[in-house]
Amino acid sequence: MNLQTTTRAFLCIILTILIYSCEQEELPIVEIEETGVPLAVQDTIYTDAQLRKVLDEESEIIELEKMGYIKDISGMDVAKDNPKKVYMHYMPWFQSKDYDGYWGQHWTMTNKNPDIIDSNGKREIASYFYPVIGPYSSSDPDLHEYHFLMMKLAGVDGVIFDWYGSKDLYDYENIKSATESFIDVMEDLDFDFSIMYEDRVAQQAYEQGLSSSTIEAAQEDFTYINDTYFTSPNYIKHNDKNLLFVFGPHHITTEQEWNTIFDILPTSNRPDFLTLWAANRLVGPNATGEFLWVDQDHLLAHEHYYNYYNTENLTVVGSVYPGFDSFYVDGGWSEGVNLWSIDHNQGQTFAETLNYTHHESADFIQLITWNDFGEGTMIEPTEEFGFMYLQLLQQYTGVDYTTDDLNVALDLYLARKAFKNNESAQFYLDRTYKHIKNQNLNRADKIIKAVNRFYSESNS
Repeated sequence: MNLQTTTRAFLCIILTILIYSCEQEELPIVEIEETGVPLAVQDTIYTDAQLRKVLDEESEIIELEKMGYIKDISGMDVAKDNPKKVYMHYMPWFQSKDYDGYWGQHWTMTNKNPDIIDSNGKREIASYFYPVIGPYSSSDPDLHEYHFLMMKLAGVDGVIFDWYGSKDLYDYENIKSATESFIDVMEDLDFDFSIMYEDRVAQQAYEQGLSSSTIEAAQEDFTYINDTYFTSPNYIKHNDKNLLFVFGPHHITTEQEWNTIFDILPTSNRPDFLTLWAANRLVGPNATGEFLWVDQDHLLAHEHYYNYYNTENLTVVGSVYPGFDSFYVDGGWSEGVNLWSIDHNQGQTFAETLNYTHHESADFIQLITWNDFGEGTMIEPTEEFGFMYLQLLQQYTGVDYTTDDLNVALDLYLARKAFKNNESAQFYLDRTYKHIKNQNLNRADKIIKAVNRFYSESNS
């Protein structure tokens, strides 16, 4: 499918990304030429004969694969000019009626109904922004494929899952299950991941009678993390240790408590443990670093964190985000309400925060976030911003991919959904995924075009 801009076009934006070190240096200009959301139009690039030949050739390869003559290549090794690691903060907390049988609360909050569809085909969701693919389920394998291919093509090295413990409490069991549903695809793509623990869930588990104390609940969660996630070959390591984050801590706030929690882990498996900025004192020597988060002071917080705050002997994490615009008040949620916002400013906010991550003290980058639509910090393609943030990342990380390549990954997802009940089409789309993984985007594009042309005709 050829793609064209369908939402309002942004003027050509030239965003200069300045890499900061001890001395400020001149660096290349990052340009955004097209940022709208693409839509499929009728493909006329290839003749029917050319596309039929593609399908015939892929059919032969499929048969050879079944016979064991062709082995799949392991992983997706993406070359990057920029060596700094880039990790994406990820929310695995969405449910959709199509996949799960109901709309989860992160699409509805208290007063939105995604079954209501406007004249433009958009569902009513609890966000000021709208994903290009519409609201989705975090447990959907098609989504896993789409999200991680997009990130790979943008030079992202892995994800940091927002994780709410091991207990069946509220929607936390769904979040845990969804997190684990990603692992097969991550390992197949050789895509790394880490866990960010929310310590408030330990307090909630105790209050709901699921554990005898807050500390015991946290110990049980850490045991689960150790046994389930640390064992993956793709769990992120830093300083030769498993990298583990805590969003806070807000409820477990003494060194003695954290000593007791960490005592349940083998000494040899103590993680590199990172707290929120200025919170490591609550954890004591158990904390090895800190990370900055979105703050209403915006660049002032960045300046203080990198230039004046004492981070000696600590792991320092760069914080990059596109903006902040919480829907919680309009969505009827009372907890976590923030009455301030940071304008997205047509991509300039993302560039500004990216500037500071070049500081020599930043060990790696956390992108905040891939898909927190409720707080308006999403980097994934949306109708409002298209591929703009991924284009910026492509230029920052120095990958060879382009917007056209991102379109191929999007087209694969759309084709997966268009032909979800067609087994033959899905065989070809499986081959498409493998071609993208093997970085043969042109071939992948041709297969999708062939499937869309011939299978659409057969279904009409």
